[in-house]
Amino acid sequence: MDDVALLAIDQGTSSSRAIAFSLRGEILALEQQPFEQIYPASGWVEHDPEVIWATVLSTVRAVLRRLGERRIAVAAVGLTNQRETTVVWNRRTGVPLHNAIVWQDRRTAEHCRRLEQEGHGAQLEEKTGLRLDPYFSATKLAWILEHAPEARAAAARGELAFGTVDSFLIARLTGGRLHVTDATNASRTALYDIRRNRWDPELCELFGVPPGCLPEVRDCAGDFGHTDPQLFTESLPIRGVAGDQQAALIGQAGVTAGEMKCTYGTGAFAMLNTGAHLVRSRSRLLGTTAYRLGGQTTYALEGSILSAGAAIQWLRDGLGLFAQTAEIEALAASARDTGGVYLLPAFTGLGAPYWDPHARAAIVGLTRASGRAEIARAGLDSVVYQTRDLLDAMAADGVRPAVLKVDGGMAQNGLFLQRLADVLALPIRRPKIAEATAWGAACLAGLGCGAFASLEQIAGLWQADASFEPQLDSAAVEQQLNGWHAALQRVRTG
Repeated sequence: MDDVALLAIDQGTSSSRAIAFSLRGEILALEQQPFEQIYPASGWVEHDPEVIWATVLSTVRAVLRRLGERRIAVAAVGLTNQRETTVVWNRRTGVPLHNAIVWQDRRTAEHCRRLEQEGHGAQLEEKTGLRLDPYFSATKLAWILEHAPEARAAAARGELAFGTVDSFLIARLTGGRLHVTDATNASRTALYDIRRNRWDPELCELFGVPPGCLPEVRDCAGDFGHTDPQLFTESLPIRGVAGDQQAALIGQAGVTAGEMKCTYGTGAFAMLNTGAHLVRSRSRLLGTTAYRLGGQTTYALEGSILSAGAAIQWLRDGLGLFAQTAEIEALAASARDTGGVYLLPAFTGLGAPYWDPHARAAIVGLTRASGRAEIARAGLDSVVYQTRDLLDAMAADGVRPAVLKVDGGMAQNGLFLQRLADVLALPIRRPKIAEATAWGAACLAGLGCGAFASLEQIAGLWQADASFEPQLDSAAVEQQLNGWHAALQRVRTG
């Protein structure tokens, strides 16, 4: 077992990473490369697909070199990716028509509002589990087809391919031979019927999307082709694919109904496994595909926070409150509390359960006594309070976890995790395998190549690294939440 690795490609919102794992989840090699965020206008966020591809290539090659030095073979590759981010490219040349439009992008808010007013929201939610919101891929794809030169004509000729980032990368990795995606990424496009497991012709017509540009949808573990022999020293089998949050759910052993995780990265994403039952949320949450294996779909209830780590990055880079992200814990801990300061991190609108694309960020409650520490603490608390709102929405839908498993960059902050435990009134568990998203992709590759026999075998590898128990009384929590909700009303537009 020590001479075999599972290679995960983790293509995220702010960086690309390649991580090689042993079959026990130990990290054998890791490479990471950040890339630039592009902001063409207020509320618009783009990535250069060629930069994404270059960073994936360089990180994978670096990891393969390190494995080669140790004579460790790669059994299979798993791929996980930032979801909803939309790429359109020429099928023959592989060249993108436009920058990728990132999941955070709000440029299609008016398009979504118009479709909602026309009464299409209920139809979309019934089929996809999603809402009419700029977050999802369909209106991003429609925008590219309308605004990229000659895009509509090329699409009509069958020359274009649409994909989320996984699909674009697989096309590149396989030398253009495959145009495929997996069921989890398809379920985030607002074009895919997650009950029938098919692209929906009525939704394609609604958004003006030619069905011929859509990828083939496959199970999360299986055959996604082999890498082009010219890319690496050998041709590697790609055997697992999932969107980043679904991969993290698997990496966190959330493979039975009732298990829940929240990943705190650029955004924060709470996902609760609901088994074979697709919950129709009454609380503005999302029903989505958790994973599909052997043709059988497992569903999840999800709440998406658009700005989590992004808010902390802004405190670092925008306000200059600290030089390194890790410094926020000590700075925030130096204040007894926020002194009534609330940060509303609606930099690109608000996600679940508010769904307000027009909201914008603010800091409220400032006094002459407010300083760097209080604002830093308010930044951490903003993510805690948004998570509480998601948990309350889930409870209103009849589901509440007994424990919350956490991962992502912010999960290394002990003050933040204790605040989560206090405000959520839930035990918080952080895993020993900190790279839960990449590990989940590796696990799917392991299933796809036969290195693992079942999800249950994978779940048996999960262990806690740290635990945090609630310590704050409910009256104090309620008072803080009242202040949060009053502040939230200051930035909401609907």
